[in-house]
Amino acid sequence: MADNDSGSKRPATRVVTGGRRKKWTGAVVNPPVWRGSTHLYNDVAHLREGLKTNDDGRFFYGRRGSPTQWSLAEALTEMEPGAAGTMLYPSGVAAISCALLAVLQPGDEVLLTDSSYDPSRSFADAFLKRMGITARYYDPLIGSGIASLFGPRTKAVLLESPGSLTFEVQDVPAICEAARTAGIVTLLDNTWATSRFFPALEHGVDIAIIAATKYIVGHSDVMMGAVTTHKEYWTRLRRTAQQLGQVVSPDDAYLAARGLRTLEVRLRQHEASALQIAHWLKARPEVGLVLHPALTDCPGHEIWKRDFKGSSGLFSFELKDGDDQSRAAFIDALTLFGIGYSWGGFESLALPVDPGKHRTVTDWTAGGTLVRLNIGLEDPEDLIADLAKAFEHYHSAKS
Repeated sequence: MADNDSGSKRPATRVVTGGRRKKWTGAVVNPPVWRGSTHLYNDVAHLREGLKTNDDGRFFYGRRGSPTQWSLAEALTEMEPGAAGTMLYPSGVAAISCALLAVLQPGDEVLLTDSSYDPSRSFADAFLKRMGITARYYDPLIGSGIASLFGPRTKAVLLESPGSLTFEVQDVPAICEAARTAGIVTLLDNTWATSRFFPALEHGVDIAIIAATKYIVGHSDVMMGAVTTHKEYWTRLRRTAQQLGQVVSPDDAYLAARGLRTLEVRLRQHEASALQIAHWLKARPEVGLVLHPALTDCPGHEIWKRDFKGSSGLFSFELKDGDDQSRAAFIDALTLFGIGYSWGGFESLALPVDPGKHRTVTDWTAGGTLVRLNIGLEDPEDLIADLAKAFEHYHSAKS
């Protein structure tokens, strides 16, 4: 658990300084990689003393981490004002799953936004169902109206804002206020914005989740998730993670911490390049909707403008009158965009997405097919030139 007394520092400074205690770094800038499964005690008395506490910063056994993991967890906690602690997980999906398991039990019900990340839906519809936990879905634009969906078994709401395919921005404060009034815990997948652009706990969220694989690591070489919460849920979250044997390797924690230090400049570049490309796409005759929260016609834009401190590099756009074949021709023709899942790394990616397959209570209709772009750190003019050439292949495939 962090002292979290860094409130006087601005966010960009906390990204650089967070978690770098002298007792963990020594005479070097970055905490070294502490590898070890077994932690040794001086005697039996000290061994037994170790059983009395369960905090980061105290050696116990490798599964509870070392200064390498503790430093990263503390840095992420310091980035989230009001937080008591952060747990690390070997993937974003593990973070989402374990956070839900920490607050739900058989017989409960959880509400999920209909724009949820597909693995979140899969976990809720399959694994939680086997545990006797019911999942229901809600319109991501429901706002305070979510109160009408609460029942006696509703114990949690899993938000994702914006959605990672269609990018609706939810009224998180209104949903959280309604949930708090009803005694319901709120969890937010905050991967798109991170706490840098959307400090979740400040906006009423109880448990903030990120797939650190994305912007925190930033280099597409580590899988990791993180969950940050305040005092009310911290002990429950920590115990659940430990009971499920969740741990990240010190090598991965080291790489994630190194990525974190450049988060500010990377996010700002992702933001600037993505906005430039989104506006360019919006002017193309082949393009219909451009689903980027910072654009005025994206669902929930006014809420984004009110609550967010910036936008990241992930958005979708619609190819008008296109079909799957022409969309594939467009994506296949790209040379600077890789074709692959994930996002948030330094390289640009393109992916065909079909949101309608992942909807339960809301319809998704568009005048064409959708392409999701992760805008990396390449020169945006080169990316635009690459997209322009791909449109030529798109036209050829259509004709």
